[in-house]
Amino acid sequence: MELKGDLVVLRPLAAADVPRLSELSRQPGFSRWWPGLEEAELLALAAGRGDAVAFAVVHDGEVIGLAQFYEEDDEEYRHAGIDLGLGDAWQGQGLGTDAVRTLARHLVHERGHHRLVIDPAADNARAIRCYEKVGFRRVGTLREYERGTDGTWHDGLLMDLLAHELT
Repeated sequence: MELKGDLVVLRPLAAADVPRLSELSRQPGFSRWWPGLEEAELLALAAGRGDAVAFAVVHDGEVIGLAQFYEEDDEEYRHAGIDLGLGDAWQGQGLGTDAVRTLARHLVHERGHHRLVIDPAADNARAIRCYEKVGFRRVGTLREYERGTDGTWHDGLLMDLLAHELT
């Protein structure tokens, strides 16, 4: 099912999107925050293998990035998480905000989630601003959360959004 935003369309990831996303994922602004996204992983996502549901982010008919979500279905802890990566040329134009808002609305209104989470790198100011525009709030720092390409550990930021906070 396609999800239509104001600026972007999220359509289910297809194997035909993999070469384009592989190319985008090697760009510095994408790979800095989502390193090591391999073609095999993209093909698995396109085939529906794994825990995430993936979408190609499309703007003006062109694939510009990848969005995905995962769900925790334990009724005591039910929520969904979101990931987003855009090619360098499409960052800073509101397209990421529209993609996140579109996916968040789907997760709240169609999938019935009351809470969403996202966990950008603590120093990814652009992503944090994007998520805050959608209504996500800072919950806390995830200390030494992820290993960077330089081999050192870096902090993450846990953010969440309750359904009634969605803008």
